[in-house]
Amino acid sequence: MLEEEKVTINSPLQAMKYNLGYCPEDRKTEGIIPNLTVRENIILALQAKRGLFRHFSRKAQIEIADRYIRELGIATPSTEQTVKNLSGGNQQKVILARWLASNPRLLILDEPTRGIDIGAKTEIQKLIIKLCQEGMTILFISSELEEVVRCSHRVVVLRDRQKICELMDDQVNEDVIIRTIAEGGRSL
Repeated sequence: MLEEEKVTINSPLQAMKYNLGYCPEDRKTEGIIPNLTVRENIILALQAKRGLFRHFSRKAQIEIADRYIRELGIATPSTEQTVKNLSGGNQQKVILARWLASNPRLLILDEPTRGIDIGAKTEIQKLIIKLCQEGMTILFISSELEEVVRCSHRVVVLRDRQKICELMDDQVNEDVIIRTIAEGGRSL
């Protein structure tokens, strides 16, 4: 269900039709295009939405990339730096910038802070909280319980791909989540 509409998504093209953004768990093999520049990586989703033959001008691409480099604090010497030369945290921010530039109605973040340093992790968590406060819908997937509690106001616990429990607001704390997982959702 997406905004009360049942949808089936079987391809990236269909996901783009519904204006969904997806930051994958493995940024190096599924997220960044390592030999492209920061600018090119950020503009990818926008260009795909616009169409193969309706290119953004280089000036527009640089303006978009510069905006997200500033807003997300991406540490790069320029928009023309190849992404493979950035730290893991900055690579992750480039992927986030790619999808934020497309203004998604739902942003799916799968383990967005896995394998990055504590400073970048904190920055990304703060960004997620800020985006939610601004009204963005985010599906946040994380195996780090502390991070789930910090970044979520609603938690759905799954077991074998089935929803076993949904926790809201005050229920979202580590003790309740651990108990729910241990008891298979029976305690609530």
